[in-house]
Amino acid sequence: MGDDGIARDNPRRSAIKQVASGRFGVTIHYLASADEIQIKMAQGAKPGEGGELPGRKVDDTIARVRHSTPGVGLISPPPHHDIYSIEDLAQLIHDLKNANPKARISVKLVSEIGVGTVAAGVAKAHADHILVSGHDGGTGASPLTSVKHAGLPWELGVAEAHQTLVLNDLRSRVVLQTDGQLKTGRDVVIAALLGAEEYGFSTAPLITLGCIMMRKCHLNTCPVGVATQDPELRKKFTGQPEHVVNYLFMVAEHARQLMAKLGFTSVDEMIGRVDLLEVNDAIVHWKAQGLDLSPMLMPAQAPRPGVEVYCTQKQDHGLDESLDNRLIELALPAIERGEAVSAAMPIRNINRTVGTMLSYELAKVRDESEPLDDDTIHFRFHGSAGQSFGAWLARGVTLELEGDANDYVGKGLSGGKVIVYPDRKATFVASENVIVGNVALYGATSGEAYFRGRGAERFAVRNSGAHAVVEGVGDHACEYMTGGRVVVLGPTGRNFAAGMSGGIAYVWDVGGGFASRCNLEMVALQKITEPHERHEVRRMIQRHYDYTGSEVARRVLDTWDFAVQQFVRVMPEDYARVLRERAAKEEAAKLAERGVA
Repeated sequence: MGDDGIARDNPRRSAIKQVASGRFGVTIHYLASADEIQIKMAQGAKPGEGGELPGRKVDDTIARVRHSTPGVGLISPPPHHDIYSIEDLAQLIHDLKNANPKARISVKLVSEIGVGTVAAGVAKAHADHILVSGHDGGTGASPLTSVKHAGLPWELGVAEAHQTLVLNDLRSRVVLQTDGQLKTGRDVVIAALLGAEEYGFSTAPLITLGCIMMRKCHLNTCPVGVATQDPELRKKFTGQPEHVVNYLFMVAEHARQLMAKLGFTSVDEMIGRVDLLEVNDAIVHWKAQGLDLSPMLMPAQAPRPGVEVYCTQKQDHGLDESLDNRLIELALPAIERGEAVSAAMPIRNINRTVGTMLSYELAKVRDESEPLDDDTIHFRFHGSAGQSFGAWLARGVTLELEGDANDYVGKGLSGGKVIVYPDRKATFVASENVIVGNVALYGATSGEAYFRGRGAERFAVRNSGAHAVVEGVGDHACEYMTGGRVVVLGPTGRNFAAGMSGGIAYVWDVGGGFASRCNLEMVALQKITEPHERHEVRRMIQRHYDYTGSEVARRVLDTWDFAVQQFVRVMPEDYARVLRERAAKEEAAKLAERGVA
């Protein structure tokens, strides 16, 4: 066990956890068990692109860890939907630091023109670590056009990032790493001389484990059992950990020999010493004619004497000012002994990421299989909540807010419950006003959310398990959703359900024009006909009324037999097919148990 209570000696645990645009399986327990959390802004081999996992590769294990459905394809969007500016990135860094205060927060960038300016912004956003990834890395699942024509070598990106960080006196705040087909100790030394102090190896260690680079990673047919979920093909895997260890020892030995020749006794001494690099004039090729590498080999210009050229200090994330410190103190009886706790207090929009550090403390002491009972911890707030209210909220915690909330409410919701309704003294009509900001419930995996009022744009994007009721949404709601249930008791914006491959949304379409605002590429629109489904929707609306006192919910419940006919069910066709196939298999298994052919 580590000093924070998290089991760190589990050989099946990944020390570095990635947070990509899809947010698949990113729960509070996933984040709490990491030593480093890396925000993957892009990939070196295919910058600016998303990804798609074909349904044939989504087996039971993959579906379980990704909180999705076996057999249904998964789409990772190109952008992070909670990042549209450097301030948004700063918020996500802050959110993740709250989700695991012990972890180092990393941001993965791509070697491109201008990466230095981006790296400076990332450092100012309080990242602890920056990775600049080159174009030569990536898996065989990357599109061939991207592999051949997109991205730049890591050398260019590292040089620009290091020079810009030093120029702005930001280099001392962050660790700079690079990757992208590093193979030898010589690559390590060159990366250090250009300004990097950490070095990532992936393809080369993979080859030591048996990869033969067939570039078939996306087809589930890897002949050596590396990139496949097929159990028969996985039997062919012959890799051993000792193979990787031996290879990296040889890389380190090669680097040590070169360091000795250059007169260095430590890596820190080498950082940024581009004066020891020179262009090899012996290479004559028509493509290289006129190529000027002098900007890349220019020593970093410090704004004043004494500026450090490698990381010497830690970022200040301001966690000591968080409202969660007070919440954790109040919730100690529940954290330590499982006793019920409740309290009420004011909240302001400077109180960001409320409930997340509390959820981390719960994740430290309770396994996912043994959560607190629902509503064990119940905090009531009055006022305007800042961004990321209830982000990665753990099961057993209920946050009730009388007022309104900013963007990212319930981001990554992990079993908790979020309730938001207007101030009881408010004179406006709740159902006609926005009560929670953009990108609410992004990447939610489980839990419940009830909003008396409208959600802004990108509501429940990539929701994979949460149940939510809201009284209207903006554009792009339920985009890339893979699970869960969403009930919309009001109008919707355009592009509803784009890329939606799982889960079900129910829209109260009073005016009858919803179909024109829904993206019908992957979903079908139907009425709610099954009695059990009608019962589930009514139960969600009843809970919404019980928690928020919603007038809209009351009208729907009072006229249920008529109102239910106005609801439109939005369901992905592929998801419906898989559910039908699964139901047929289960029925066949039951008949077989009873001896019925």
